[in-house]
Amino acid sequence: MMCKENVILLLVSMLILAGCGKNGKKEVDVSGITVSMPAERLEAQLFACGTEAEVLDFLNKYPSLAMLYLPDLSMEKPLLAAKLYQNISNPALRDFKSQLDTIFAGFDKSVALPLENAFRHLKYYYPEAQVPRIQTMVTGFLGSDLFISDSLIIIGLDYFGGPGVRFRPDVHNYQLPRYQKEYIAPSIMFFEAQKYNRLNPEDRTLLGDMVWYGKNFEFVRHMMPATPDSLILGFSQEDLSKANVSQKEIWAHLTTNKLLYENLELKKQKYVGERPVTFEIGEDVPGGIGRWVGWRIVSRLFTEHPDLTLQEVMANDNARAILTESGYKGQRDDR
Repeated sequence: MMCKENVILLLVSMLILAGCGKNGKKEVDVSGITVSMPAERLEAQLFACGTEAEVLDFLNKYPSLAMLYLPDLSMEKPLLAAKLYQNISNPALRDFKSQLDTIFAGFDKSVALPLENAFRHLKYYYPEAQVPRIQTMVTGFLGSDLFISDSLIIIGLDYFGGPGVRFRPDVHNYQLPRYQKEYIAPSIMFFEAQKYNRLNPEDRTLLGDMVWYGKNFEFVRHMMPATPDSLILGFSQEDLSKANVSQKEIWAHLTTNKLLYENLELKKQKYVGERPVTFEIGEDVPGGIGRWVGWRIVSRLFTEHPDLTLQEVMANDNARAILTESGYKGQRDDR
């Protein structure tokens, strides 16, 4: 599986999930599982290059950068080397890189360690899971925020500097809060979830999409049980509170308007797509609210059926059965 796209746009704190989770399941013991994910900080090598020729040698040393992380530039390596050299020679970008160096000085603790712990959990649930290598990069936004494959993860640090840095990614203002280092590990695990999330290709309904998202979010929760809901989902605490308070009204809107089994993409995207607000329900309802409802359904499924395993739920591609067995009808709980 290979995913290269702005993954954070698909993915933020209401409660810290530790010890016993909201679904009543206890934290699993992963102390006997060894995972090591040292990061190759490639941006240091790139910015140390003093000529275009040295940048070209760097690209030849790491061919995955041109082939996988920067393929949208569609340049031959000498032209790509010239473009990168132009960027790293820019004083403004070098200043930006210095800011990122400070922010990510504790990369091993703030990013690598959470990822290692998440992959320990992944190996607990799926012993055959492959642990990828990690590389980091700064290009001045020439690459994507994250490149993820089975064997390699490339993190574009320039995207995750947070609100205090000189340059920010070119996204909508309501999306910018997600581009901080705390979101890196949960976002990576969201895409890891897709390897195990069985999808019925014939189910093109809104409910199918909602449950698919819900299973992915629940997967991340299992891999990172001490992570705030906000970092998993991409909602602010204020938006989470609004959604929780309004979920009866949200559910009534979805059912009264017969939207659960809607299969028109344009209509579905109003509820699971990237938007600041779900205007169709109300100005206080966050965009992408269908993703959150999908998570509520899957979370409640675990609550109602505590003997279910994560593997069983991820392998279940029957969204309608998951909804029925969850008993979810817009009711609130301690979430």
